[in-house]
Amino acid sequence: MQEFIGKELMNRVANLICYKIDYTKKLMADKLIIVESPAKANTIKKFLGGNTKVVASMGHIRDLPKSKLGVNIENDFEPEYINIRGKGDLIKSLKKDAKSAKTVYLATDPDREGEAIAWHLAHILEIPEDSVCRVTFNEITKETVQESIKKPRTIDMNLTDAQQARRVLDRIVGYKMSPVLWKKVRRGLSAGRVQSVAVKLIVDREEEIEKFIPEEYWNIYAELLDEKTNKKFEAKFYGKAGKKQEIHSKEEVDKILFAIKKATYIVEDVKKSEKKRTPAPPFTTSTMQQEASRKIGFSIKKTMSVAQGLYEGVKIQDKGTVGLITYMRTDSTRISEEARATAKTYITETYGKDYYENRYYKTNKEAQDAHEGIRPTYAELEPEKIKDSLTKDQYKLYKLIYNRFMASQMVSAIYDTMSVTINANDYTFKANGQNLKFKGFMTLYVEGNDNGQEEADSTSIPALEVNQEVKKKKLNAKQSFTEPPARYTEASLVKELEAKGIGRPSTYSPTITTILERRYIEKEKKQLVPTELGEVVNKLLTENFGDIVDVEFTAKVETEFDEVASGKEEWKQILRDFYPPFENELEKVDKELEHVKLEDEVSDVQCDKCGRMMVVKMGRFGKFLACPGYPECKNVKPFVVTIDEPCPVCGGKVQVRKTKRKRNYYICENNPKSCNYISWNKPKKGEVWTPEEVKEEGSTTTKRARKTTKTATKKATVKKKTTKKTTTKKATVKKKE
Repeated sequence: MQEFIGKELMNRVANLICYKIDYTKKLMADKLIIVESPAKANTIKKFLGGNTKVVASMGHIRDLPKSKLGVNIENDFEPEYINIRGKGDLIKSLKKDAKSAKTVYLATDPDREGEAIAWHLAHILEIPEDSVCRVTFNEITKETVQESIKKPRTIDMNLTDAQQARRVLDRIVGYKMSPVLWKKVRRGLSAGRVQSVAVKLIVDREEEIEKFIPEEYWNIYAELLDEKTNKKFEAKFYGKAGKKQEIHSKEEVDKILFAIKKATYIVEDVKKSEKKRTPAPPFTTSTMQQEASRKIGFSIKKTMSVAQGLYEGVKIQDKGTVGLITYMRTDSTRISEEARATAKTYITETYGKDYYENRYYKTNKEAQDAHEGIRPTYAELEPEKIKDSLTKDQYKLYKLIYNRFMASQMVSAIYDTMSVTINANDYTFKANGQNLKFKGFMTLYVEGNDNGQEEADSTSIPALEVNQEVKKKKLNAKQSFTEPPARYTEASLVKELEAKGIGRPSTYSPTITTILERRYIEKEKKQLVPTELGEVVNKLLTENFGDIVDVEFTAKVETEFDEVASGKEEWKQILRDFYPPFENELEKVDKELEHVKLEDEVSDVQCDKCGRMMVVKMGRFGKFLACPGYPECKNVKPFVVTIDEPCPVCGGKVQVRKTKRKRNYYICENNPKSCNYISWNKPKKGEVWTPEEVKEEGSTTTKRARKTTKTATKKATVKKKTTKKTTTKKATVKKKE
C-alpha cells in the first residue's frame, strides 16, 4: 500500500513538473523585438502574430558619462561607455526578455544613431557582433515590418563607427572648450562643433546688417490704356535706346520725366510664349522643416516631434495603429517604385490621367541617400479622411507631407506669358503678364518661399500688337532704398547649414534648440538675433579656435564622418588628426587670454532698497532685474518690456507680457488700478480700443478664479469636518482612559 502511494505521488510530481515546463515554454517568446520608443513598439505589435514580444529601449541604453570626459585620449581615444543612470530596471527587464526568447531582433531607427543604439544593446544583452539580429524599416507598415523581419542582417559597424566618431569628437570639443568659456567669460556656457558655427552664421549676418549702407534707387511706372479693349495695365521703366538704365536720384527721375512728358507710347515688341513650372520634390528633413516653418508656423523642434509621432504610429479609426509617414530623418528625394505606383493610382483616379507624370528627382551628391524621401505610407489615407483621428498639429503636418508627395508625381503647371516693350521718345518701358493655362500639380500643392509671398496665378495684360499706340494715363515715380540681407529664421538657417554641408538631418533641430537654450540667440518674431552673450562667445571662439567655428573645416569633418560610414576611413583617425592642434590651441588660450567681462545692461529702474540702478540679468525663465549690489543687496524685480505707442485708453505706457504658452499680450501699466486696457494686438496710433476681448479674457480669468475659490472652500470644509471628527474621537478615547 505504501509502495503504491509512493509511486502515485511521484507520478503526480512528475506530471506537475512537465506541466510547469510546458507552461514556461508558452510564456517564452519565440521572437523578441527591441525598438526605441513605446509608441513604435505598440504599432509593431499590431502587425506581428505568433508568440512575438515587442519592447522599447527608451532611446540610448549606454552613453559617455555626464560627470567626466569619458574618452581615454592616451589610449587612442577609446570611449568609456557606461549604462545610463536610471535605466537599471529597464536593462534587467531587457536581459530577462532576451534570455527567455529564442531570437532577438534589434529594430532601432534606420540611421547611424539607431545603428549605434543597436550595437550598445547587443553589448548589454551579450549578443555577438556577427549575429544576424539587426532589422530596419523605412516605414512602419504591416507589409514592411513583416518583410524586414524575414531579412535580418548583422550590425553595420561602419555606421556605428560614424556615430562614435561624431559622439566622441563632439564630447572632446564640448568638454575641453566649455571650461575655457567658464573661466574666461562665465559659468554655464558651452561650445560645440556645429552649434558654434551656427551661432557664427547668425552673428556674421547681424554684422552685415549693421554695416550695411542703404543706397537710393528709383522706379518709374507708367499707367497705360489700351483704347481698343479699354483695359489699363502698368509698365515699368527699363532704360534708354534698348539699354538698361538704373536711376539713383530725384534729379535723374526729373530728367526722364521731362523727356517723356509729351511722348507717344508705341508698342515696339510683343513676345508670347508658354512657361512650365515643375513641382518640388518629396520632402527631405530640411525641406520639411523649412516648409513647416513657412506654411504652418512650426518651429524646427515641433516639426520633428510631430513627424516622429506620425512615423511611429497613430491610432486610426477602423484601421488600428498605423505608421502614417516614412522615416523623417533623410536627405534623399528618392522614392520607391511601390510608392510611385500608389501615387499614380491616387492621382489618376482623383484628378485624371492628364495630371499624372512619373517623376524622378536627383538627390544632392553630398547626401547619404540611406532612406527614401518623406512620404505618406498609404495613399488611400487622405488627410481629410483621417482628420478626426489626428491632433491639429498632426493633421497640419501630415497634410503638408501628403500633398507635397502627391504633387511631386504630377504634371507641370502651364502659363501663357506675354512680354511687351514700349517706346516713349527713345525711352523703354516693359510690361510682363502671365495667365495660368493649366494648373497641373498646383491643383494640390505650391511650394512656399522665405518672403512669404506666393507667385500670382495671373497678371493681366491686354492683347497688344506691334506698332500699336497706347495712351498714357499717368506716371508714378517711387523712391526706394536697397535693403540689408534678411536675418535668419529657423527655416533659412537650416537651409544655409545644409547648403554649406554643416550637420546632417538628425542634427539641425538639436543644434538650434541648444543655441536658443544657451541664450546665444533670441527669437524676435521668427527672426534669429544674436544676444550680447552670443556675440562675446563667438568673438572669443573665432579669435582663438578658428578651426572650430570655420565653416569649411566643419563641413570637411562631416564629409569624413560620411567616409567612415561608407567604410573608406577609420573613425579614430579623424580624432588623431584633430586633437594635437586643438590641444595646442587650448593651452595657448588658457595662458594668454584675459578674462572677458560681460557688462550687464543697466536699466532705468532704481533699486527701492539701496538706490542703485538695477541691471538686466538672464535667468532660467528669461530676463529679470537685479541689484548690482549683490550679495549685500539681493533685491530682484521682473523685467518689463514697454513699447513706444501709448495706451489708447489713458495714455500710459503699454507693457509687453507673455502667457504661460509664451504668447505676447499688451497691457497698460495702470491696469487694473485706473485703466482696463489689455489686448492680444499691439496698439496702433489713433486706434479706438473696445474692451470686448478683455471681457472674454476677463471672463475666463473670473471663471478660473471662481473655480479655484470653490475648490479652496471645498478643501477647507473637508479639513474642518476631518478636524472636528478627529478631535471628538480623541476626546472620547481620553474620557475612557
